[in-house]
Amino acid sequence: MTLIKPKQQNEDLLKDIYSFDKNQGFKIWWLAQSGFLVKWQGKCLLFDPYLSDSLSIKYQHTDKPHERMSEIVIPPQKLDFIDIITSSHIHTDHLDAETLIPIFEQNPNIKFIIPEANRAFVIDRVKRPNNFPIGLNDNLSFEHLGFKIIGIPAAHNELERNEKGECKFMGFIAQFGNYSIYHSGDTLWYSGLEDILKPYQLDVAFLPINGNKPERKVAGNLNPEEAARLGKVVGAKLVIPHHYHLFKFNTEDPQNFVNECVKYQTPYKVLEMGEGIEVH
Repeated sequence: MTLIKPKQQNEDLLKDIYSFDKNQGFKIWWLAQSGFLVKWQGKCLLFDPYLSDSLSIKYQHTDKPHERMSEIVIPPQKLDFIDIITSSHIHTDHLDAETLIPIFEQNPNIKFIIPEANRAFVIDRVKRPNNFPIGLNDNLSFEHLGFKIIGIPAAHNELERNEKGECKFMGFIAQFGNYSIYHSGDTLWYSGLEDILKPYQLDVAFLPINGNKPERKVAGNLNPEEAARLGKVVGAKLVIPHHYHLFKFNTEDPQNFVNECVKYQTPYKVLEMGEGIEVH
């Protein structure tokens, strides 16, 4: 199988990132799976990157092979301009040591945001001191360089909490300037999610579309219909899909999402890997 080639990759992608220097609006790039880079007023927020082959190697001789569908957009060590980075939960495509450690090494002042419930697991995986991550729970927030990151619960597949009541799976709201965006992490549509999101008047919602199929033997997500409908219900000005075209066993055709957005009249943009979009 021929791997999907990103629209922009490596140096071409870097040139596009560096060249965006407008004071008005912000720009988003999709780095594959659930990884999104947001640049606003010269500062960069990176959600949940996975930029390695660690899962394909780990599962290659198992009954759950993670056969890659697309080329890696950019080596993580080239991302030496990141101010804030997130990991929404402990699954490797959202908490990948082979991606995160090189990024930490290139960005000594980076702020790393995680669910507080996952701290012990996270620091063991990424080999950092216990006080290195910034732990959030639902309704807690962290502010840095004009970005305010707010934690909200995610259901993957359940709304799991530890013995302290802290969320193990999270999404993140990022507020900066007059803008508000939502990165879902991995989640199903649980009771009350729309009520949490509506007050933020979202400019952009990043929503998964790969669905929830038990035969895959992995936790699931919103399907294309649910993502399109949720985006409409919460009034998002733009919905960008994610969590597809990385592994053959756990993907979805984004055209199905497009069809549902047309049906619900949900504003959307399907990005190619490495592609950027300006938001004003």
